[in-house]
Amino acid sequence: MHILVTSDTVSNVWAYTRELVTGLVTHGHRVTLVSFGDILLPSEISWMDHLHGLQYRPTAFRLDWMQEGQNDFQDSSAYLVALVRELNPDLLHLNHLGYGSLPVSTPRVVVAHGDLISWWQSVHGQEPKNSRWLRWYREITIEGLTKATVLVAPSVWMLDTVRACYARPGRDMVIYSGRNPIFFNPYTNKEDFILSVGRLWDASKQISLLTQQPHPLPVCIVDSDKPVQPSGLPIRAEVKLAADEVQVALKGAQTESQLRLLYSRAAIYVATSRYEPFAMSTVEAAFSRCAIVANDIPPLREIWGDTALYFRSNDAFSLAAVTQRLSVERELCRSLGNLAFQRARECFTAKRMVEDYLQLYGNLLRSRFSAAA
Repeated sequence: MHILVTSDTVSNVWAYTRELVTGLVTHGHRVTLVSFGDILLPSEISWMDHLHGLQYRPTAFRLDWMQEGQNDFQDSSAYLVALVRELNPDLLHLNHLGYGSLPVSTPRVVVAHGDLISWWQSVHGQEPKNSRWLRWYREITIEGLTKATVLVAPSVWMLDTVRACYARPGRDMVIYSGRNPIFFNPYTNKEDFILSVGRLWDASKQISLLTQQPHPLPVCIVDSDKPVQPSGLPIRAEVKLAADEVQVALKGAQTESQLRLLYSRAAIYVATSRYEPFAMSTVEAAFSRCAIVANDIPPLREIWGDTALYFRSNDAFSLAAVTQRLSVERELCRSLGNLAFQRARECFTAKRMVEDYLQLYGNLLRSRFSAAA
């Protein structure tokens, strides 16, 4: 098969895309990858060097959920249509909802990694205020969802949420995202510290919960906004913050190897998000055998079940009580790390994810050929 995949370089979709594209090419398929957002440095795309079935087309089009994205959407759609007509791929795998309405006959798999309306509802507890831009965003999202051949979500919660926000008709399914465990080290001796990774400016990640109460173990927060690549340049030194009794180490952007080391050493990983269609960083921590402490929200419950310890939704006091418990009950902490590791191995590998997508692609193409016959 020849699959055209869209992605972007400014969100967590990029790690998912890397796993998907690598898996598809490894299975012998051809992939044309189109990225939106920032143009990456050569060192940031070095993982593509040995993927001989991959053609990469980077662009700087802004994304539909950005206020300025409306200005680029028509041009980016026209670019994709021209590319489809030039390359004639067998299938489109679109990681942005609006492009499901592209005026082409190629089957379109649209993946809902998140959307502005459900993000706003989760963060602010209400619908966003109506505006001309928001009406445009709703219209292109509804049209994209309506015209998609199939909608995929990375969790049941996200699928139900998209249906509730946009009254999505048609064929839907859940395919959990995954990571390759080879990128992580679950066998290093753990150290007594708490790790969390997320964009510090993102209200949905609410990393600030870790700074509002004292914790019995050191806390390390990594800003994931712009991961850096090895370049010989010094990484920004950690900054110590002290507010009353709260002490937290903030680390800037980390290389993959630096993150791998932090995951491998941390005894506890805290997922503080209040909006989390799929917790990719938590999966990475699980592959590193960290004990998972998670905000008690439906998608995190869905993903981790009884293999994590939960704190009361969005409650810094409850979070501190849970970390206090794990600092005392060391055997429970080790047991949770093992349970999270086992669950990730069973449910959230890149191998399983790619196989699920290949099965979906095959079913779509067989249906198309049968209809044509």
